[in-house]
Amino acid sequence: MMKKLYALALSLTAAFSLAACSGSLSASFLPEAPSQTVSLRSLNGAKEWIDLEVPYDPQRLAVLDMAALDIIDSLGLGDRVVGSAEISVDYLSAYSPDDSHGIANLGTIKSADLVETAACRPDVIFIGGRLSSVYDDLSSIAPVIYLSVDPKDGVLTATEANASAIASLFGLEDQVSSMMDGFRERIRAVEEKYKGKTAAVGIYSGSSFSLLGDDGRCSIIGTSLGFSNVGNSSGAATSTHGNEASWETIVNLDPEYLFVLDRNAAINSSGDGAAVRDAVENGLIRELDVYKNGNIVYLAHPNVWYTAEGGIRALDIMLSDVEQELMQTQE
Repeated sequence: MMKKLYALALSLTAAFSLAACSGSLSASFLPEAPSQTVSLRSLNGAKEWIDLEVPYDPQRLAVLDMAALDIIDSLGLGDRVVGSAEISVDYLSAYSPDDSHGIANLGTIKSADLVETAACRPDVIFIGGRLSSVYDDLSSIAPVIYLSVDPKDGVLTATEANASAIASLFGLEDQVSSMMDGFRERIRAVEEKYKGKTAAVGIYSGSSFSLLGDDGRCSIIGTSLGFSNVGNSSGAATSTHGNEASWETIVNLDPEYLFVLDRNAAINSSGDGAAVRDAVENGLIRELDVYKNGNIVYLAHPNVWYTAEGGIRALDIMLSDVEQELMQTQE
């Protein structure tokens, strides 16, 4: 049934385009099919790495992943975006779906509108892990590039690799190294200063606090910035939202630093920063040195950490969040 809907959407779009061409629009309205292809490494729906053949220099990009959109924007290719998921980070707001700007609404990074995706006639589709379950459906429309950040590789290495993969579609690989300049020095500066300091890294969601290990979100803190993540020893398996932990658990772990990602703010649900602080800085936590020393770090751009990790500008923002907050804890 869904494939029939794709076919219908495509036929309607083609019919509209041909009708328009007979009036005020010329035949150049229709995009030319790319004549060359390039092979890159991408994940499939089973999250397995494959060699994917995609059009070289694609003109029509459908983007359902904030990190990929971040990279496309950084490469100066935003004018090729013909469809986007709802935008969840402010600095990409120029790509908010808007018919007047020619950007189709493709749904969200968690739920793709397959018919609209087909109707915008993309040469290539970009997705993240939240849409892996519809990889095959999207692949029936156009080649799907699915990249991710593997904590084992480190966020910096994974971001550079993903940016290089996307840049290779357009022959812009040389731009990536210059865009990554400075990141290694910034990471090294934090690592040298805080190497071995114990830290609990957690995500506050709803009214619960969950510990994160180094195998998922916020992994840069433990894998690259020198902190020893006590969540690893607590058995936190965190590729999604971590393991819920009581405040007594945090007391027992007694970390020197506590990093907090506010998921409520990241997804624009109820709650605010003050409410999260009140919940985290409770009577038990106030007895710990981490509170007395002012070493509780609230990540200032939770939506970037939660939805855009793997983007170039996202990496800059994430590092700035840590750098600025740690600077304040030392005042």
